[in-house]
Amino acid sequence: MTETKNAPLLNWLLREYPDTPKTRAKQWIAAGRVSVNGVIIRKPHQVIPDPGETLELGGRRASTLDCGSGWQIHPRVSLLFLDTALAIVNKGPGLISVPAPNSDISALSILADFLVGKLRAQDRGVAGRSLPPAYRKLVPQPVHRIDQYTSGVFCIATSSAARHHLIEQLKAHTMKREYVAFVEGHARESEGTWRQWLKLSEDELRQQILTEAQGKAAGEDAQEAITHYKVIAEYPLRSGKGVITKLRLRLETGRKHQIRAQAANAGLPLIGDRVYNPAYRAREHGRAFIDFPRQALHAETLSLEHPAHPGKRMSWTAELPKDLRQLEQALRSRQL
Repeated sequence: MTETKNAPLLNWLLREYPDTPKTRAKQWIAAGRVSVNGVIIRKPHQVIPDPGETLELGGRRASTLDCGSGWQIHPRVSLLFLDTALAIVNKGPGLISVPAPNSDISALSILADFLVGKLRAQDRGVAGRSLPPAYRKLVPQPVHRIDQYTSGVFCIATSSAARHHLIEQLKAHTMKREYVAFVEGHARESEGTWRQWLKLSEDELRQQILTEAQGKAAGEDAQEAITHYKVIAEYPLRSGKGVITKLRLRLETGRKHQIRAQAANAGLPLIGDRVYNPAYRAREHGRAFIDFPRQALHAETLSLEHPAHPGKRMSWTAELPKDLRQLEQALRSRQL
């Protein structure tokens, strides 16, 4: 073939395997066996630059499932990535992350049902695809979680070894987790760090902010919480009675309700937070700036080292869900 700067993937594959029939090469690509720079491409005619040595042909059992921009496997769960070590999911608000007492469904249980064939992808283009047989034996295992009414991306292990590796990343603070929040009030600084000690209530429903001395005195009952924040935008309310601030927050530690408790302590309670924003705990007094059904918090970005490939970092981003996009549009247009 005549080499060009850009050409279809099929052409580059046939260059590497010139004795392979074109039909078979297309089948290899469609089956997810061909990757470029570690990323599987399933479209034979996708035009790409010369991949050189980064083009690889995997075995018959591809170890990574190409989910494209995400497979919708449930109205509230989108699968962003899956292999024999971990799954990355984007969950909607109102769904718990992992199984809990008195709850029949979670993002993890939905993934488990999908793996064994009880659920199929809802997207028309992928609904008919079946998972490789090896995936049917995977057992999803919890690593971390996000609150029930927080939306966004988080990871689930699909092997015990991977789970151990991922939990160690959490402990070492090398798993990067970034959130977007809409809060009431004006931040004193455009960026900074919240560093406090948190103590969970006896019913485990609320965090109490402690001083460093109180936290150390409380021993194992208290944990240090560190969150880095940056102001993205500010939206004055139409009434002139206040401002809504959009924050990007990066967790260094991952305590329960960490962002929600620390933001409220900083005088920036989340819109819609029924636990830490006093305006929503006293709705009958009409104190809330905006009527919003949940805490306006979204887990936007997750970055980690692949547990089966030391040194290989991977990142995923989940765009704002519909309710938060509508909220921001209303703020921008001064409808609120």
